[in-house]
Amino acid sequence: MKKYYIFLEILFYVVVPYLIWTNGREGLGDYWALLLSTAPGFAYTIVRFIVDREFNVTGIFILFSLLVGTVIDILSGSAERMLWNQVYLGVAFSFVYLLSMLIKKPLPLFFFIDVAFLQGYDRESSRKQFYRKELFKWFQLLTLMFVIRGLTLAGIKAWLLDRYGVDSYGTMLIYLRITGWVFAAVFIWFYLNIYKEIKRLTQPQPLQAITKENP
Repeated sequence: MKKYYIFLEILFYVVVPYLIWTNGREGLGDYWALLLSTAPGFAYTIVRFIVDREFNVTGIFILFSLLVGTVIDILSGSAERMLWNQVYLGVAFSFVYLLSMLIKKPLPLFFFIDVAFLQGYDRESSRKQFYRKELFKWFQLLTLMFVIRGLTLAGIKAWLLDRYGVDSYGTMLIYLRITGWVFAAVFIWFYLNIYKEIKRLTQPQPLQAITKENP
């Protein structure tokens, strides 16, 4: 199933919203067409949440993000205001990641604890392992990448909105998705290095190879 995720993401995050937006503007108006275009992505994220069984910090963060985003969209009142509010929300979440980094409780570290727990590892043991300096620096860097990603996506959206207005929404979907994939590749690189470091730290240490020779 997971190998089809990229096609499902294109369908629910780009294709269907774009079709709703382009075909619904005339009959529904910009605001309702835009609001309705967010529904497929919202529904898909919920289904992924249920299927992947993401709970605890990860699950709470995902549900909180969806809830806040949906409430703000509904209360925006106009298509342009909704898009600008999404920009502000993206910046706000970037600062949440930054704050977690500054107080030395990087959110991605707790996401990894949840993943380890689902694989059968004790939470407290995982937490102690991940706070070792060899791993902790990687989680801090990964958190910084989340900050950069959030600000980049918000910046792209703000630039298109400022220059082209609501009419840029169709193009915005494409730009944001492509940028999201670029950052996804960067995150994969981070994840691979973190897993490599975890594996190295959890392997049994070899016996002392160097011994003193008898005189």
